[in-house]
Amino acid sequence: MSVKLTFYGAAKTTTGSMHLLEVDGMRILLDCGLYQGHRKESFEKNRNLPFDPASIDTVVLSHAHVDHSGNLPTLVKRGFRGKIVCTAATRDLCDAMLRDSAYLQMRDVEFVNKKRARQGKNPFEPLYTPEDVDKAMPHFLGIGYEETHELAPGLKLRFHDAGHILGAAITSLDFENLNGGKRLLFTGDLGRWDTPIIRDPVPVKDVDWLITESTYGNRVHPPKADVQGRLKAFVEDIHMQRSKLVIPAFSVGRTQTLVYFLRELYEAGRIPLTPVYVDSPLSLKATEVHASHPECYDADAMKVFLNGREPFQFRGLTYVSELEESKRLNYIDGPVIIISASGMCEGGRIQHHLAHSIESSTNIVLIVGYQAEHTLGRRLVEHKDPVKIFGEPYRLRARVHTINALSAHADRNEMMRYLNEMGPAVERAFCVHGEEEPVAAVAQMLTEAGAKRVDTPNPGETFDLA
Repeated sequence: MSVKLTFYGAAKTTTGSMHLLEVDGMRILLDCGLYQGHRKESFEKNRNLPFDPASIDTVVLSHAHVDHSGNLPTLVKRGFRGKIVCTAATRDLCDAMLRDSAYLQMRDVEFVNKKRARQGKNPFEPLYTPEDVDKAMPHFLGIGYEETHELAPGLKLRFHDAGHILGAAITSLDFENLNGGKRLLFTGDLGRWDTPIIRDPVPVKDVDWLITESTYGNRVHPPKADVQGRLKAFVEDIHMQRSKLVIPAFSVGRTQTLVYFLRELYEAGRIPLTPVYVDSPLSLKATEVHASHPECYDADAMKVFLNGREPFQFRGLTYVSELEESKRLNYIDGPVIIISASGMCEGGRIQHHLAHSIESSTNIVLIVGYQAEHTLGRRLVEHKDPVKIFGEPYRLRARVHTINALSAHADRNEMMRYLNEMGPAVERAFCVHGEEEPVAAVAQMLTEAGAKRVDTPNPGETFDLA
């Protein structure tokens, strides 16, 4: 049996997860994510898949975030005819997220084409449309955690809870006919312990080959106990200043976690009644998916659910879906909290809220997630001034704060904990989904843990496993 592994995305970067596993001619794609970054570079990478989509037999999808799932409609559009295997919750989240992505693709191309028309250039077509998503969704096959699924004779797949977002999975692939049996483990995005709503990561033992994410491999998150205290302080601040707390947040995972924390603070009487607007149609849909998958909840969230209370509702909270209602938020007086997507500020309604708020020093912009290089979110974290939004310069006068403890990615210590719980050292390990410094840090960690060989793949690099 021959086994080859090629890394096409999320190699020396945190975006565009896409790895090709070839087993005796069978071609299995691990994730098919959108590359996010500079518009021109993203256009090129996302449109030009590095393989023939029709040659792919199966996609194994770790979770629904668009940097892992977002190019699946393109794959189907270009000829893929197999199954996209994931958890049931991931399937349902993708139904909402890919439609939102299609809308953003169309709107982004519309903006670019206006500029191209003025320059006398031919218009671009969107990467994919809602109709393409309609054609992609029947390919999804949702299965449960710890359920065995046979991809081919002697090749079995099992999903284990990743503790990252709802439905996120660590994938084990068992090669039963290879040298007495080999196990490959793909972490996807490895989550954290004691995260609100969802369960902890499940360690998998007897791993021979490991593909691990490395996002925060060189950092340690602040204690989670600080999160509610800091949120409380920010809410009290905007009450004193009668100002805005603007929070860019991923629609899936981070938004629900924020709502969960704010509900707990309010119900405990620790913060005053404050208007909270979740301004993202996708966030509303994703929250509905969360409500429909209590089987993914941890004990605390399940207790809330079983007691007849809504984990994602409380007095003062409004979910905004209509565009006109979203626009009105920019003109209401504080105190007010606005949670909106996208999480890296690269698109969506958050850009309008930032444009209307960052030039006032009384307002707060709270960054609660990882900000990739070359994104507006990263420029805000780095306090670049001015910053461009919709091509126009805005002075950064608002106070920018970060809460890294809300990250859904394991930090260095949590990664070490997971590796220790896996048991004996792996034969081969590949560090992906991280910028160069954290990738190098995780590689060093694995080497010190006894891994026989550790690689940090470059884009397009192929490795023979057997």
